[in-house]
Amino acid sequence: MKNVKHIGLLILFLLLSVLNVKAQMQVTNPKNEFRAVWIATVVNIDWPKMSTDNVAKQKADYIEILDAYKKLNYNAVIVQIRSVGDAFYPTELAPWSRFLTGKEGQAPKPYFDTLAWMIAETHARGFEFHAWMNPYRATMDYNTSLLSPQHDFFKHPDWMIKYGGKYYYNPALPEVQNHLLAIVEEVVEKYDIDAIHFDDYFYPYRIKGEVFNDTASFKKYGNGSSIEDWRRSNVNNFVKCVSLSIKSIKPWVQFGISPFGVWRNKSVDPRGSETEAGQTNYDDLFADPLAWMENKWIDYLVPQLYWSMDHPKASYSKLLRWWSENSTNTAIYIGNGTYKINTDSDKRWNNPKEIPNQIDITRSYKNIQGNAFFSAKSFLNRNQNVTKLLTENQYKYPALPTVVPNSIKTMAIVPTANNILTDPISSRFNVTYPLYSKVRYVMVYGAKFNSKIDLNDPSQIIDKIAFKEDTDTVEVVIPTYKLDKNTTCAITFIDFYGNESEATLVNFTL
Repeated sequence: MKNVKHIGLLILFLLLSVLNVKAQMQVTNPKNEFRAVWIATVVNIDWPKMSTDNVAKQKADYIEILDAYKKLNYNAVIVQIRSVGDAFYPTELAPWSRFLTGKEGQAPKPYFDTLAWMIAETHARGFEFHAWMNPYRATMDYNTSLLSPQHDFFKHPDWMIKYGGKYYYNPALPEVQNHLLAIVEEVVEKYDIDAIHFDDYFYPYRIKGEVFNDTASFKKYGNGSSIEDWRRSNVNNFVKCVSLSIKSIKPWVQFGISPFGVWRNKSVDPRGSETEAGQTNYDDLFADPLAWMENKWIDYLVPQLYWSMDHPKASYSKLLRWWSENSTNTAIYIGNGTYKINTDSDKRWNNPKEIPNQIDITRSYKNIQGNAFFSAKSFLNRNQNVTKLLTENQYKYPALPTVVPNSIKTMAIVPTANNILTDPISSRFNVTYPLYSKVRYVMVYGAKFNSKIDLNDPSQIIDKIAFKEDTDTVEVVIPTYKLDKNTTCAITFIDFYGNESEATLVNFTL
Protein backbone atom coordinates (compact mmCIF):
# COMPACT_ATOMS: atom_id res chain seq x y z
CA MET A 1 0.00 0.00 0.00
CA LYS A 2 2.89 2.30 0.82
CA ASN A 3 4.29 1.94 -2.72
CA VAL A 4 0.87 2.57 -4.28
CA LYS A 5 0.57 5.74 -2.22
CA HIS A 6 4.01 6.92 -3.36
CA ILE A 7 3.16 6.18 -7.00
CA GLY A 8 -0.08 8.14 -6.62
CA LEU A 9 1.75 11.10 -5.14
CA LEU A 10 4.35 10.91 -7.90
CA ILE A 11 1.66 10.91 -10.58
CA LEU A 12 -0.04 13.86 -8.89
CA PHE A 13 3.27 15.73 -8.70
CA LEU A 14 4.00 15.09 -12.38
CA LEU A 15 0.48 16.17 -13.36
CA LEU A 16 0.78 19.39 -11.38
CA SER A 17 4.21 20.02 -12.95
CA VAL A 18 2.79 19.63 -16.46
CA LEU A 19 -0.11 21.97 -15.65
CA ASN A 20 2.29 24.50 -14.14
CA VAL A 21 4.58 24.42 -17.19
CA LYS A 22 1.55 24.93 -19.45
CA ALA A 23 0.31 27.84 -17.31
CA GLN A 24 3.78 29.39 -17.34
CA MET A 25 3.95 29.04 -21.13
CA GLN A 26 0.61 30.80 -21.51
CA VAL A 27 1.82 33.69 -19.32
CA THR A 28 5.13 33.87 -21.17
CA ASN A 29 3.45 33.47 -24.57
CA PRO A 30 -0.08 34.90 -24.24
CA LYS A 31 -2.79 33.93 -26.70
CA ASN A 32 -3.98 37.54 -26.98
CA GLU A 33 -1.45 40.35 -27.26
CA PHE A 34 -1.04 43.39 -29.49
CA ARG A 35 2.28 43.15 -31.40
CA ALA A 36 2.67 46.02 -33.82
CA VAL A 37 5.37 47.73 -35.82
CA TRP A 38 5.33 51.27 -37.17
CA ILE A 39 6.08 51.57 -40.89
CA ALA A 40 7.24 55.17 -41.36
CA THR A 41 7.02 56.64 -44.85
CA VAL A 42 8.08 60.23 -44.10
CA VAL A 43 11.50 60.91 -45.69
CA ASN A 44 11.46 57.19 -46.60
CA ILE A 45 12.44 56.01 -43.11
CA ASP A 46 11.05 52.48 -43.64
CA TRP A 47 9.14 52.36 -46.89
CA PRO A 48 9.42 52.98 -49.79
CA LYS A 49 13.17 52.65 -49.42
CA MET A 50 13.59 55.40 -52.01
CA SER A 51 10.92 57.66 -53.46
CA THR A 52 12.31 56.95 -56.94
CA ASP A 53 11.86 53.17 -56.66
CA ASN A 54 9.57 51.72 -59.30
CA VAL A 55 6.17 50.32 -58.33
CA ALA A 56 7.28 46.69 -58.59
CA LYS A 57 10.15 47.27 -56.17
CA GLN A 58 7.96 49.22 -53.77
CA LYS A 59 5.46 46.36 -53.68
CA ALA A 60 8.19 43.77 -53.16
CA ASP A 61 9.75 45.83 -50.34
CA TYR A 62 6.41 46.28 -48.55
CA ILE A 63 5.72 42.54 -48.76
CA GLU A 64 9.23 41.88 -47.43
CA ILE A 65 8.37 43.92 -44.31
CA LEU A 66 5.08 42.05 -43.81
CA ASP A 67 6.67 38.63 -44.30
CA ALA A 68 9.57 39.43 -41.97
CA TYR A 69 7.25 40.50 -39.16
CA LYS A 70 4.86 37.61 -39.76
CA LYS A 71 7.79 35.25 -39.14
CA LEU A 72 8.38 37.14 -35.90
CA ASN A 73 4.70 36.51 -34.98
CA TYR A 74 3.61 40.16 -35.03
CA ASN A 75 -0.07 40.87 -35.75
CA ALA A 76 -0.46 44.58 -36.59
CA VAL A 77 1.19 47.26 -38.71
CA ILE A 78 0.84 51.01 -38.18
CA VAL A 79 1.44 52.48 -41.63
CA GLN A 80 2.01 56.20 -42.19
CA ILE A 81 -0.38 57.31 -44.95
CA ARG A 82 -0.22 61.09 -44.30
CA SER A 83 2.87 62.81 -42.88
CA VAL A 84 3.13 66.39 -44.21
CA GLY A 85 -0.19 67.43 -45.72
CA ASP A 86 0.17 64.71 -48.37
CA ALA A 87 -1.40 61.30 -49.08
CA PHE A 88 -0.50 57.71 -49.96
CA TYR A 89 -3.89 57.30 -51.62
CA PRO A 90 -5.93 59.16 -54.26
CA THR A 91 -7.85 62.11 -52.81
CA GLU A 92 -8.95 65.63 -53.68
CA LEU A 93 -8.04 66.72 -50.15
CA ALA A 94 -4.25 66.32 -50.47
CA PRO A 95 -1.60 65.70 -53.15
CA TRP A 96 0.12 62.37 -53.69
CA SER A 97 3.19 62.14 -51.45
CA ARG A 98 6.61 62.78 -52.94
CA PHE A 99 7.93 60.07 -50.62
CA LEU A 100 5.93 57.61 -52.73
CA THR A 101 6.35 58.90 -56.28
CA GLY A 102 9.40 61.18 -56.15
CA LYS A 103 7.35 64.28 -56.93
CA GLU A 104 4.51 65.63 -54.84
CA GLY A 105 1.17 65.52 -56.62
CA GLN A 106 2.33 62.88 -59.10
CA ALA A 107 0.39 59.59 -59.08
CA PRO A 108 2.16 56.21 -59.13
CA LYS A 109 3.12 54.88 -62.56
CA PRO A 110 1.74 52.40 -63.38
CA TYR A 111 -1.20 53.72 -61.40
CA PHE A 112 -2.54 51.83 -58.39
CA ASP A 113 -4.37 52.78 -55.23
CA THR A 114 -1.45 52.29 -52.88
CA LEU A 115 -3.49 52.26 -49.70
CA ALA A 116 -6.07 49.74 -50.96
CA TRP A 117 -3.25 47.47 -52.13
CA MET A 118 -1.38 47.72 -48.81
CA ILE A 119 -4.51 46.92 -46.81
CA ALA A 120 -5.28 43.85 -48.93
CA GLU A 121 -1.73 42.49 -48.62
CA THR A 122 -1.70 43.22 -44.89
CA HIS A 123 -4.98 41.45 -44.18
CA ALA A 124 -3.98 38.50 -46.37
CA ARG A 125 -1.14 37.87 -43.90
CA GLY A 126 -3.33 38.15 -40.82
CA PHE A 127 -2.28 41.64 -39.68
CA GLU A 128 -4.46 44.51 -38.53
CA PHE A 129 -3.92 47.65 -40.62
CA HIS A 130 -3.75 50.90 -38.61
CA ALA A 131 -3.76 53.98 -40.85
CA TRP A 132 -1.30 56.44 -39.31
CA MET A 133 -1.73 60.17 -39.91
CA ASN A 134 0.12 63.25 -38.73
CA PRO A 135 -2.73 65.74 -38.57
CA TYR A 136 -0.98 69.06 -37.88
CA ARG A 137 2.45 68.87 -39.54
CA ALA A 138 2.25 70.52 -42.98
CA THR A 139 5.85 70.43 -44.24
CA MET A 140 9.23 68.95 -43.30
CA ASP A 141 11.12 72.18 -44.04
CA TYR A 142 10.79 75.67 -45.54
CA ASN A 143 11.54 74.51 -49.10
CA THR A 144 8.04 75.06 -50.45
CA SER A 145 9.23 74.64 -54.04
CA LEU A 146 8.91 70.87 -53.45
CA LEU A 147 5.18 71.20 -52.72
CA SER A 148 2.38 70.59 -55.17
CA PRO A 149 0.14 73.56 -56.09
CA GLN A 150 -2.61 71.41 -54.54
CA HIS A 151 -0.92 71.41 -51.14
CA ASP A 152 -2.77 73.30 -48.42
CA PHE A 153 0.24 75.59 -48.00
CA PHE A 154 -0.77 77.22 -51.30
CA LYS A 155 -4.51 76.65 -51.14
CA HIS A 156 -4.90 77.93 -47.58
CA PRO A 157 -1.84 79.97 -46.54
CA ASP A 158 -3.86 81.50 -43.71
CA TRP A 159 -3.98 78.05 -42.05
CA MET A 160 -0.19 77.83 -41.70
CA ILE A 161 2.12 78.73 -38.82
CA LYS A 162 5.87 78.89 -39.45
CA TYR A 163 7.85 77.36 -36.61
CA GLY A 164 11.12 75.51 -36.04
CA GLY A 165 12.01 74.90 -39.67
CA LYS A 166 8.55 73.62 -40.66
CA TYR A 167 5.02 74.79 -41.38
CA TYR A 168 2.14 73.59 -39.21
CA TYR A 169 -1.60 73.69 -39.53
CA ASN A 170 -3.03 76.04 -36.90
CA PRO A 171 -4.92 73.71 -34.52
CA ALA A 172 -7.09 76.57 -33.28
CA LEU A 173 -8.92 77.29 -36.53
CA PRO A 174 -12.35 75.66 -36.93
CA GLU A 175 -11.79 75.41 -40.69
CA VAL A 176 -8.53 73.50 -40.09
CA GLN A 177 -10.25 71.09 -37.72
CA ASN A 178 -13.08 70.56 -40.22
CA HIS A 179 -10.60 69.92 -43.03
CA LEU A 180 -8.57 67.42 -41.01
CA LEU A 181 -11.77 65.71 -39.89
CA ALA A 182 -12.88 65.38 -43.53
CA ILE A 183 -9.53 63.70 -44.32
CA VAL A 184 -10.08 61.13 -41.58
CA GLU A 185 -13.69 60.54 -42.60
CA GLU A 186 -12.78 59.91 -46.24
CA VAL A 187 -10.24 57.22 -45.31
CA VAL A 188 -12.65 55.53 -42.88
CA GLU A 189 -15.44 55.53 -45.45
CA LYS A 190 -13.41 54.39 -48.47
CA TYR A 191 -10.92 51.92 -47.02
CA ASP A 192 -11.13 48.67 -45.08
CA ILE A 193 -8.83 49.82 -42.26
CA ASP A 194 -8.82 48.49 -38.71
CA ALA A 195 -7.86 51.79 -37.05
CA ILE A 196 -7.01 55.45 -37.44
CA HIS A 197 -3.77 56.24 -35.61
CA PHE A 198 -2.25 59.59 -34.57
CA ASP A 199 1.26 59.86 -33.17
CA ASP A 200 2.76 62.41 -30.75
CA TYR A 201 2.71 65.47 -33.03
CA PHE A 202 -0.01 67.79 -31.77
CA TYR A 203 1.29 71.25 -30.94
CA PRO A 204 4.98 71.03 -31.90
CA TYR A 205 7.75 70.31 -29.41
CA ARG A 206 9.16 73.47 -27.86
CA ILE A 207 12.30 74.92 -29.44
CA LYS A 208 14.38 77.36 -27.42
CA GLY A 209 14.14 80.88 -28.77
CA GLU A 210 11.17 80.11 -31.05
CA VAL A 211 7.53 81.13 -30.58
CA PHE A 212 4.54 79.29 -32.02
CA ASN A 213 2.66 82.36 -33.14
CA ASP A 214 -1.03 81.68 -32.67
CA THR A 215 -1.62 84.99 -30.86
CA ALA A 216 -4.25 86.24 -33.30
CA SER A 217 -6.25 83.01 -32.98
CA PHE A 218 -6.00 83.15 -29.19
CA LYS A 219 -7.36 86.69 -29.16
CA LYS A 220 -10.24 85.59 -31.41
CA TYR A 221 -11.14 82.28 -29.79
CA GLY A 222 -9.46 82.28 -26.34
CA ASN A 223 -12.63 83.20 -24.47
CA GLY A 224 -10.82 84.27 -21.31
CA SER A 225 -8.87 81.06 -20.64
CA SER A 226 -5.09 80.77 -20.37
CA ILE A 227 -3.28 80.08 -23.64
CA GLU A 228 -2.17 76.70 -22.29
CA ASP A 229 -5.69 75.56 -21.38
CA TRP A 230 -7.00 76.94 -24.66
CA ARG A 231 -4.47 74.97 -26.69
CA ARG A 232 -5.29 71.79 -24.79
CA SER A 233 -8.96 72.45 -25.43
CA ASN A 234 -8.27 72.77 -29.16
CA VAL A 235 -6.59 69.37 -29.20
CA ASN A 236 -9.26 67.78 -27.01
CA ASN A 237 -12.02 69.08 -29.25
CA PHE A 238 -10.34 67.65 -32.34
CA VAL A 239 -9.76 64.25 -30.70
CA LYS A 240 -13.39 64.14 -29.57
CA CYS A 241 -14.74 65.03 -33.03
CA VAL A 242 -12.53 62.43 -34.73
CA SER A 243 -13.66 59.78 -32.28
CA LEU A 244 -17.38 60.49 -32.70
CA SER A 245 -17.03 60.65 -36.47
CA ILE A 246 -15.16 57.34 -36.83
CA LYS A 247 -17.70 55.49 -34.70
CA SER A 248 -20.64 56.99 -36.58
CA ILE A 249 -19.21 55.73 -39.91
CA LYS A 250 -17.77 52.34 -38.94
CA PRO A 251 -18.14 51.43 -35.25
CA TRP A 252 -15.52 48.67 -35.53
CA VAL A 253 -12.73 51.03 -36.69
CA GLN A 254 -10.52 51.83 -33.71
CA PHE A 255 -9.06 55.22 -32.87
CA GLY A 256 -5.61 55.06 -31.31
CA ILE A 257 -2.99 57.62 -30.33
CA SER A 258 0.68 57.14 -29.43
CA PRO A 259 1.56 60.14 -27.24
CA PHE A 260 4.97 61.14 -25.95
CA GLY A 261 5.84 58.87 -23.04
CA VAL A 262 5.64 61.42 -20.19
CA TRP A 263 2.32 63.04 -19.27
CA ARG A 264 3.79 65.38 -16.63
CA ASN A 265 6.77 65.27 -14.26
CA LYS A 266 5.96 64.74 -10.59
CA SER A 267 7.95 67.90 -9.79
CA VAL A 268 5.13 70.00 -11.31
CA ASP A 269 2.13 67.75 -10.59
CA PRO A 270 1.70 65.17 -7.79
CA ARG A 271 -0.15 62.95 -10.30
CA GLY A 272 2.88 62.98 -12.62
CA SER A 273 5.59 60.35 -13.07
CA GLU A 274 8.97 60.08 -11.35
CA THR A 275 10.76 61.51 -14.36
CA GLU A 276 12.82 64.53 -15.32
CA ALA A 277 11.63 64.89 -18.90
CA GLY A 278 12.65 68.11 -20.64
CA GLN A 279 9.23 68.24 -22.35
CA THR A 280 5.89 66.66 -21.52
CA ASN A 281 2.56 66.00 -23.19
CA TYR A 282 0.50 68.26 -20.99
CA ASP A 283 2.81 71.25 -20.62
CA ASP A 284 4.58 71.40 -23.98
CA LEU A 285 2.55 69.51 -26.61
CA PHE A 286 -0.78 70.58 -25.05
CA ALA A 287 -1.99 66.99 -25.35
CA ASP A 288 -3.81 65.41 -22.41
CA PRO A 289 -4.06 61.61 -22.81
CA LEU A 290 -5.65 61.27 -19.36
CA ALA A 291 -8.60 63.39 -20.53
CA TRP A 292 -8.94 61.31 -23.70
CA MET A 293 -9.15 58.13 -21.64
CA GLU A 294 -11.52 59.56 -19.05
CA ASN A 295 -13.92 60.74 -21.76
CA LYS A 296 -13.69 57.46 -23.75
CA TRP A 297 -12.64 59.31 -26.91
CA ILE A 298 -10.03 56.72 -27.86
CA ASP A 299 -9.85 52.94 -28.08
CA TYR A 300 -6.16 52.58 -27.31
CA LEU A 301 -3.08 54.50 -26.25
CA VAL A 302 0.52 53.62 -27.13
CA PRO A 303 2.70 55.85 -24.94
CA GLN A 304 6.14 56.08 -26.54
CA LEU A 305 8.50 54.82 -23.86
CA TYR A 306 11.63 55.02 -25.97
CA TRP A 307 14.04 54.77 -23.04
CA SER A 308 15.94 51.91 -21.46
CA MET A 309 14.65 50.06 -18.41
CA ASP A 310 16.92 51.97 -16.01
CA HIS A 311 17.30 55.33 -17.76
CA PRO A 312 18.13 57.86 -14.99
CA LYS A 313 15.67 60.58 -16.10
CA ALA A 314 12.91 58.61 -17.82
CA SER A 315 13.01 54.97 -16.80
CA TYR A 316 10.99 52.55 -18.95
CA SER A 317 10.18 50.54 -15.82
CA LYS A 318 8.89 53.52 -13.82
CA LEU A 319 6.90 54.94 -16.73
CA LEU A 320 5.38 51.54 -17.47
CA ARG A 321 4.10 51.37 -13.90
CA TRP A 322 2.79 54.95 -14.11
CA TRP A 323 0.78 54.31 -17.29
CA SER A 324 -0.56 51.09 -15.84
CA GLU A 325 -1.74 52.89 -12.70
CA ASN A 326 -3.26 55.80 -14.62
CA SER A 327 -5.08 53.96 -17.40
CA THR A 328 -8.86 53.81 -17.64
CA ASN A 329 -11.53 52.88 -20.22
CA THR A 330 -8.84 52.25 -22.83
CA ALA A 331 -6.51 49.54 -24.09
CA ILE A 332 -2.89 50.37 -23.28
CA TYR A 333 -0.01 49.15 -25.42
CA ILE A 334 3.55 50.33 -24.94
CA GLY A 335 5.71 51.91 -27.65
CA ASN A 336 9.28 50.55 -27.65
CA GLY A 337 12.28 52.20 -29.32
CA THR A 338 13.90 49.39 -31.30
CA TYR A 339 15.58 52.06 -33.46
CA LYS A 340 17.94 52.68 -30.53
CA ILE A 341 19.41 49.16 -30.50
CA ASN A 342 23.21 49.50 -30.78
CA THR A 343 22.88 53.14 -31.94
CA ASP A 344 22.21 55.16 -28.79
CA SER A 345 24.40 57.10 -26.36
CA ASP A 346 22.66 55.11 -23.62
CA LYS A 347 24.81 51.97 -23.75
CA ARG A 348 22.07 49.88 -22.16
CA TRP A 349 20.74 49.59 -25.73
CA ASN A 350 23.83 47.52 -26.63
CA ASN A 351 22.43 44.68 -24.52
CA PRO A 352 20.45 42.36 -26.85
CA LYS A 353 18.16 41.51 -23.93
CA GLU A 354 16.94 45.12 -23.46
CA ILE A 355 13.85 44.71 -25.69
CA PRO A 356 13.06 41.14 -24.52
CA ASN A 357 13.30 42.36 -20.92
CA GLN A 358 11.01 45.30 -21.72
CA ILE A 359 8.42 42.89 -23.15
CA ASP A 360 8.70 40.65 -20.07
CA ILE A 361 8.12 43.48 -17.61
CA THR A 362 5.27 44.85 -19.76
CA ARG A 363 3.53 41.48 -19.52
CA SER A 364 3.70 41.62 -15.73
CA TYR A 365 1.02 44.36 -15.77
CA LYS A 366 -2.39 42.81 -16.44
CA ASN A 367 -4.00 45.99 -17.78
CA ILE A 368 -1.33 46.49 -20.45
CA GLN A 369 -2.04 44.36 -23.49
CA GLY A 370 0.98 44.52 -25.78
CA ASN A 371 3.67 46.52 -27.53
CA ALA A 372 4.41 48.46 -30.70
CA PHE A 373 7.92 48.98 -32.03
CA PHE A 374 9.49 51.91 -33.86
CA SER A 375 10.35 51.23 -36.54
CA ALA A 376 10.08 48.51 -39.20
CA LYS A 377 13.68 48.65 -40.43
CA SER A 378 14.96 47.83 -36.91
CA PHE A 379 14.31 44.10 -37.38
CA LEU A 380 14.57 43.91 -41.16
CA ASN A 381 17.78 41.96 -41.77
CA ARG A 382 19.42 43.61 -38.78
CA ASN A 383 19.74 43.17 -35.00
CA GLN A 384 19.33 39.43 -35.52
CA ASN A 385 20.70 38.59 -32.08
CA VAL A 386 17.62 40.35 -30.67
CA THR A 387 15.13 38.77 -33.09
CA LYS A 388 16.60 35.34 -32.28
CA LEU A 389 15.88 35.90 -28.59
CA LEU A 390 12.32 37.00 -29.40
CA THR A 391 11.53 34.04 -31.67
CA GLU A 392 12.88 31.59 -29.10
CA ASN A 393 11.15 33.18 -26.13
CA GLN A 394 8.72 36.11 -26.00
CA TYR A 395 7.36 35.74 -29.56
CA LYS A 396 7.79 31.99 -29.99
CA TYR A 397 4.12 31.50 -30.92
CA PRO A 398 1.54 33.60 -32.78
CA ALA A 399 -0.96 35.75 -30.89
CA LEU A 400 -4.23 37.49 -31.67
CA PRO A 401 -4.54 41.21 -30.95
CA THR A 402 -6.55 41.97 -27.84
CA VAL A 403 -10.05 43.33 -28.35
CA VAL A 404 -10.25 46.97 -27.25
CA PRO A 405 -12.51 47.47 -24.21
CA ASN A 406 -15.37 49.21 -26.03
CA SER A 407 -15.56 46.52 -28.74
CA ILE A 408 -15.83 43.32 -26.70
CA LYS A 409 -18.89 41.39 -27.86
CA THR A 410 -20.11 37.80 -27.79
CA MET A 411 -20.35 36.29 -31.25
CA ALA A 412 -23.50 34.26 -31.90
CA ILE A 413 -22.17 32.55 -35.03
CA VAL A 414 -19.72 29.69 -35.52
CA PRO A 415 -18.03 28.55 -38.74
CA THR A 416 -19.08 25.45 -40.67
CA ALA A 417 -16.67 23.28 -42.67
CA ASN A 418 -17.77 22.06 -46.09
CA ASN A 419 -16.25 19.80 -48.77
CA ILE A 420 -13.89 18.10 -46.32
CA LEU A 421 -11.12 16.20 -48.10
CA THR A 422 -7.98 14.51 -46.87
CA ASP A 423 -4.98 12.78 -48.44
CA PRO A 424 -1.47 11.80 -47.27
CA ILE A 425 -0.16 15.31 -47.88
CA SER A 426 -2.89 17.56 -46.50
CA SER A 427 -6.43 17.99 -45.26
CA ARG A 428 -8.66 20.67 -46.73
CA PHE A 429 -12.12 22.16 -46.47
CA ASN A 430 -14.09 25.31 -47.26
CA VAL A 431 -15.63 27.86 -44.88
CA THR A 432 -18.42 30.13 -46.13
CA TYR A 433 -18.74 33.76 -45.06
CA PRO A 434 -21.68 34.03 -42.63
CA LEU A 435 -24.74 36.06 -43.56
CA TYR A 436 -25.46 39.35 -41.76
CA SER A 437 -22.11 39.41 -39.98
CA LYS A 438 -18.81 41.24 -40.21
CA VAL A 439 -16.13 38.54 -40.19
CA ARG A 440 -12.51 39.05 -41.23
CA TYR A 441 -10.67 35.80 -40.50
CA VAL A 442 -10.97 32.05 -39.97
CA MET A 443 -8.67 30.74 -37.22
CA VAL A 444 -7.40 27.17 -37.38
CA TYR A 445 -6.15 25.25 -34.34
CA GLY A 446 -4.59 21.82 -33.97
CA ALA A 447 -3.13 19.86 -31.05
CA LYS A 448 -0.13 17.59 -30.79
CA PHE A 449 -0.84 13.86 -31.13
CA ASN A 450 -3.26 12.58 -28.49
CA SER A 451 -3.54 16.04 -26.89
CA LYS A 452 -6.80 17.91 -26.46
CA ILE A 453 -7.36 21.05 -28.53
CA ASP A 454 -7.05 24.13 -26.32
CA LEU A 455 -7.97 27.45 -27.95
CA ASN A 456 -6.12 29.35 -25.21
CA ASP A 457 -2.82 27.68 -26.11
CA PRO A 458 -0.99 29.83 -28.71
CA SER A 459 1.25 26.91 -29.69
CA GLN A 460 -1.85 25.28 -31.21
CA ILE A 461 -2.52 28.11 -33.69
CA ILE A 462 -2.05 26.63 -37.17
CA ASP A 463 -3.27 29.44 -39.39
CA LYS A 464 -5.20 32.70 -39.65
CA ILE A 465 -6.93 33.01 -43.03
CA ALA A 466 -8.51 36.20 -44.37
CA PHE A 467 -11.72 36.41 -46.33
CA LYS A 468 -11.04 38.33 -49.54
CA GLU A 469 -13.41 41.08 -50.64
CA ASP A 470 -14.30 39.37 -53.91
CA THR A 471 -15.20 35.94 -52.49
CA ASP A 472 -17.53 34.60 -49.83
CA THR A 473 -15.56 31.39 -49.27
CA VAL A 474 -12.08 30.56 -48.01
CA GLU A 475 -10.27 27.30 -48.55
CA VAL A 476 -8.40 25.95 -45.53
CA VAL A 477 -5.46 23.69 -46.35
CA ILE A 478 -3.59 22.04 -43.48
CA PRO A 479 -0.37 20.13 -44.22
CA THR A 480 -0.53 16.69 -42.62
CA TYR A 481 2.60 17.27 -40.52
CA LYS A 482 0.88 20.15 -38.71
CA LEU A 483 -1.86 17.84 -37.43
CA ASP A 484 0.75 15.47 -35.97
CA LYS A 485 -1.31 12.28 -36.67
CA ASN A 486 -4.50 13.86 -35.29
CA THR A 487 -7.68 13.65 -37.36
CA THR A 488 -9.38 16.80 -36.07
CA CYS A 489 -8.80 20.53 -35.95
CA ALA A 490 -10.83 23.43 -34.56
CA ILE A 491 -11.94 26.56 -36.41
CA THR A 492 -13.30 29.90 -35.23
CA PHE A 493 -14.32 33.23 -36.72
CA ILE A 494 -12.67 36.58 -35.93
CA ASP A 495 -15.03 39.53 -36.46
CA PHE A 496 -14.17 43.09 -37.52
CA TYR A 497 -13.88 44.12 -33.87
CA GLY A 498 -11.37 41.32 -33.18
CA ASN A 499 -13.74 39.14 -31.17
CA GLU A 500 -13.41 35.37 -31.57
CA SER A 501 -16.35 33.00 -31.90
CA GLU A 502 -16.88 29.65 -30.23
CA ALA A 503 -15.07 26.79 -31.98
CA THR A 504 -16.28 24.16 -34.44
CA LEU A 505 -14.47 20.83 -34.53
CA VAL A 506 -13.62 19.51 -37.99
CA ASN A 507 -13.16 15.74 -38.28
CA PHE A 508 -11.14 14.42 -41.23
CA THR A 509 -12.15 10.78 -40.83
CA LEU A 510 -15.73 11.31 -42.04
